[in-house]
Amino acid sequence: MNSKIHTEKFTIYEGKTVPLVNDNIDTDQIIPKQFLKAIDKTGFGKNLFYEWRYIGDTYEENSEFILNNPNYKEASILITGDNFGCGSSREHAAWAIGDYGFKVIIAGSYSDIFYNNALNNGLLPIVQPQQVRDGLFELASHEQIIIDLPAQVIKTSIGAFSFEIDETLKHKLVNGLDDIGITLTYEEKIEEYENFKRPAYL
Repeated sequence: MNSKIHTEKFTIYEGKTVPLVNDNIDTDQIIPKQFLKAIDKTGFGKNLFYEWRYIGDTYEENSEFILNNPNYKEASILITGDNFGCGSSREHAAWAIGDYGFKVIIAGSYSDIFYNNALNNGLLPIVQPQQVRDGLFELASHEQIIIDLPAQVIKTSIGAFSFEIDETLKHKLVNGLDDIGITLTYEEKIEEYENFKRPAYL
């Protein structure tokens, strides 16, 4: 039985932030429906926020959209508004965010389906109140912040902020486990069950 773990372990992460202040960013805005034909998880990052990033259908960058600002090209932590990932349940939204290069999202709230899709694909969705996010929105584009998942703390130049996460979901991220990986932690028991010889009935 192949015991490969399917996602990277997430413990302490340091990265630059980009603010996308909008509330109610839905999954169609994250990755429009015309890009949902592929069934693997790669290649979606190019079309993340497609209708905002590009002018028309030419992939000409919209200079007014913040992800096209050269100061934010290396950002891997997205700071955004309330109800992020609402709309349809497409898992491609999480694939696109991860494929672009984001590792962490900090929002006011999430749709339940998107939140779970993000965690299942190695992303860390963090909930923070408006006051904290207002401060994070103002961070300089070159500034790095630290996400300490084991301690459940965001460390920044403007302070340290704790966050909540379900212990089971935290365990999955810290150990780099998706649902298949968790199943495979019971590999020995599964093999024992499969090899079990039941006594013949009398």
